[in-house]
Amino acid sequence: MDWIAIANASINGVVVGLLLALPALAVTLVFGIARFPNAATGDYMTFGAYTAVLAQSFGGAALILSGIAASLATALLSLFFYMWVFRALASRPLVSRLIASIGVAFTVRSTITFFAGQSQYTIETPIVRAWNFGGIRILPTDVWIVLTAALALAAVFYMMHFTPVGRRMRAVADNPELASASGINARRVMLLLWTIVGLFCGLGGYLLGVKAVVVPELGWELLLPIFAAVILGGIGDPVGAVIGMLVFGISQEVATLYVGPAYKIVLAFAVLLGVLLVRPQGIRGQLLAAR
Repeated sequence: MDWIAIANASINGVVVGLLLALPALAVTLVFGIARFPNAATGDYMTFGAYTAVLAQSFGGAALILSGIAASLATALLSLFFYMWVFRALASRPLVSRLIASIGVAFTVRSTITFFAGQSQYTIETPIVRAWNFGGIRILPTDVWIVLTAALALAAVFYMMHFTPVGRRMRAVADNPELASASGINARRVMLLLWTIVGLFCGLGGYLLGVKAVVVPELGWELLLPIFAAVILGGIGDPVGAVIGMLVFGISQEVATLYVGPAYKIVLAFAVLLGVLLVRPQGIRGQLLAAR
């Protein structure tokens, strides 16, 4: 296998990894602050992709405007289910909230299927020619996807570490009781959390729809790799989630060169298992003592 093929696969892995880092970050934020794995993340992505398709089909929206519509609509969807489902279950065990999130996922997917059917859709993008650097091919669309995802991730990391609202979110994640005793309004933090979850899932679904065909199972099929990447990076660690998704994305695309598309996820999970056998807490996670 020549190095040019590996380089092209790695570039595609970076593109896929960065755009999926958006929902992966949403998963790790929910786990770190709301304390449960949100299984509806994938279907929130699907909703965002379909919203972009709808905006283009009926509103004639430009590519950027359809992405904004996808992000905002998914943020509203995320807030709706938080207010209706997850807020009421906040004091319930983790398993209860996980099962509820699976129910939310099925609800979103079934609603999409009811209205849109099983037909395949695409998000219209301008036709562009790939740049060729001695056999290494880079699509301008992929560069745009990478820059969009990177800017969104940078904005959240800046908010988390350099703004008062970010410090309040980290305080709630570290110790909810102490944060509440310090006067932090946990409800506002949760509203902001679920807004970010919706924005990032919608944007991730939109960017994924630019590269792939939009079908009702679009996000659901990626939920397991997203969870695996979060575990690989270290559960509850936002930076680790991004690194884990990049490692996972590159592993999958390079694996395609050796085992074919049908088995690439198997080799990627082999990488995950290998890392966890050596470092059970993940790439950036910390081992927690249990009593």
